Amino acid sequence: MGKGFDEYASLYDAWFLDNRNVLYSEVNLVASCLRDAGRILSVGCGSGLFESIMAKEYGITVSDGIEPSTGMAEIARKRGMNVTIATAEEADFGNGEYDTLLFNGTPSYIGDLQTVLHKAYAALRHGGRVVLIDVPKESGYGTLYNLAMALGTWDHPLLEGCHPRDPYPIEFVKVANWRTTAEKVEMLERAGFTDMSFAQTLTRHPLYSDNAEEQPREGYDSGDYVAVTAFKK
Repeated sequence: MGKGFDEYASLYDAWFLDNRNVLYSEVNLVASCLRDAGRILSVGCGSGLFESIMAKEYGITVSDGIEPSTGMAEIARKRGMNVTIATAEEADFGNGEYDTLLFNGTPSYIGDLQTVLHKAYAALRHGGRVVLIDVPKESGYGTLYNLAMALGTWDHPLLEGCHPRDPYPIEFVKVANWRTTAEKVEMLERAGFTDMSFAQTLTRHPLYSDNAEEQPREGYDSGDYVAVTAFKK
């Protein structure tokens, strides 16, 4: 997974910066899940773009990250993060060092998510939380992404007029495994997490999601980017 993101690291940032309303709608959602989050580890921090914006504009500090792509990690380090290069499956989540483990946009890129969640539960102190944020398989974006993946391109008659002007790069779509919200909830429960809450953003059709910045709302039934927060009792 890291190799593909190494090759397209600059493309990742460029896409988000060209789709500012999508970016900030997602950042607003992430920030809303990190109130009183204590010390945070960002698992799959990518280029540190989200963390950088949250530090500058929301007063939320996420200093530590894990990232399998060396290209992405280099950018995150330039933005001031301490980054360990490793996959989520390989990484050390500490032993009670963190209050919150953040998986922002990464669950669909983690092959063995169940094992990772068991490891996250073991690493967190009691009262700690895990935050899974991603595009649900059942959402509008999830459906479009899986169709584009099956077709191997955005440039196909079946997708004409259905996707945003500047869709998420196909290079990133091809290596993802989009999961439903229900699947993620089941995995969290199996790992021992409880007291789940849900928040969502990008509630417009994907064609129009970059037209305006959104604030998050509760639930998961209409958003193309959904956060599941769960606690270790």
